[in-house]
Amino acid sequence: MYPAIITFSFALVTLIVGILFGYALCKDAYEKKLSQAKQTAEDIVSDAKKAAKSLQKEKLLEAKDEIHQYREKQEDELKERRKDVQRQENRILERQDILDKKDQSLEKREENIENNENDISARQQKLSEKDKQLTETLNEQQAELVRVSNLTREQARKIILGKLNKELVHERAKMIKESNEQAKQHVEKDAKALIVAAIQRSAADTVSESTVTTVTLPNEDMKGRIIGREGRNIRTIESLTGVDLIIDDTPEAVALSAYDPVRREIARMALEKLIEDGRIHPARIEEMVDKARKEMDDHIREIGEQTIYSLGISSINPDLIKIIGRMQYRTSYGQNVLSHSIEVAKLSAVMAAEMGEDVMLAKRAGLLHDIGKSIDREVDGSHVEIGVDIATKYKEPEVVINTIASHHGDVEPTSFIATIVATADAISAARPGARSESMENYIHRLEKLEEIANKHDGVDHCYAIQAGHEIRVMVKPEEISDDQAAILARDIKGEIEQNLEYPGHIKVTVVREVRKVELAK
Repeated sequence: MYPAIITFSFALVTLIVGILFGYALCKDAYEKKLSQAKQTAEDIVSDAKKAAKSLQKEKLLEAKDEIHQYREKQEDELKERRKDVQRQENRILERQDILDKKDQSLEKREENIENNENDISARQQKLSEKDKQLTETLNEQQAELVRVSNLTREQARKIILGKLNKELVHERAKMIKESNEQAKQHVEKDAKALIVAAIQRSAADTVSESTVTTVTLPNEDMKGRIIGREGRNIRTIESLTGVDLIIDDTPEAVALSAYDPVRREIARMALEKLIEDGRIHPARIEEMVDKARKEMDDHIREIGEQTIYSLGISSINPDLIKIIGRMQYRTSYGQNVLSHSIEVAKLSAVMAAEMGEDVMLAKRAGLLHDIGKSIDREVDGSHVEIGVDIATKYKEPEVVINTIASHHGDVEPTSFIATIVATADAISAARPGARSESMENYIHRLEKLEEIANKHDGVDHCYAIQAGHEIRVMVKPEEISDDQAAILARDIKGEIEQNLEYPGHIKVTVVREVRKVELAK
């Protein structure tokens, strides 16, 4: 038991000694680190103070530099301001000198004016005295003349003025007569020269209009195919186009006869397409005629555009351009209306240039003066009234509208251009061979013939063919029965006999066609 207690005591003492020894070692280490930390802190504070001092010195130097630069800048600005002030002072001094000189000159002028006024008053006095002397002398002379001539002043004045008046009347009459004769000679000469020059500069060929168009065939067998079985093809073409097909002994040719050039052209285009295609039957004919009508509309627009381009006219409504193109297929007394209008436009432009008027406006008015003729077959009224309505609708200038209204003398012209266009119209129409009265009468009879048929109810469209010896009337089958068609034919025949004068006879054909179409799907 005692040995164990001794061992335990020894171990406890050893532990206590170790703890004390460790504490002593830790304390020494702590004191060393603490002293090192204090030294480090003192070093950092010392370095910071040194850095702060150096930074303070740098900032002071920078501030001093900035203050120095600012002072130099301010001094420079003060110098410039002083220079500006000095310049202004110099200018003020110069102006003062100038004003002083002006004051001196004004004083001198005032002195001169005062002197002149004195001189003028003295001269006026002298003139008044001389005027009195002259008046007295004149009175004495007049009294002496009255005494010598035994005439009063008024009597002598009347005698002298009477003689002078007679002499002056004779001289004036003579001068007026000579002036009128010279003016008339010069005007006639100048007018003739101007018109001749205008005609020479815008010379145009005379266009001969015909009512027949010839279509060339590739061979004689094509005539039979055009006629068709029992004539059904040729009847279809004639009924759809309103053109009379003349198939005679002329080799490899078919003639298309119609007074309306548009119908003839549509029929020609359709027939040429059928010949080229080779398939000729009623359905194909109807298809080709519709296609030809559409192409004709495009062709008419192209003609209008080419006309506008060739004349150099701009800013025309596109719809009006198409109406201009339609004039290509309208005649007046056998004269092509578009060719006539182009010729009038050129003549008007030349005369307007010679007279100092607006050339482009004169050219525009000349081209449009007969625009009403392009649709006068479709609209009631004279071509002048229709033309005025068209020009007003498409907002043409007032000068152009007045020119259209006055070129046949229906209204008074309000501008010189209207007179120029009327003159050019007369020149173009009066050219030898330009117009044919018989052609116009013939076309008027055909138009009247179609007008009589068209005014009846139920008529779809009608065509005068065979040079006016036949009128073919297509009716609406849903409105006109077979019996009514017979009555309609007799009514039209009676109106033609009553209202028209014509050689030979006129055949009235009423066509009533019923179609039923179903689509198999």
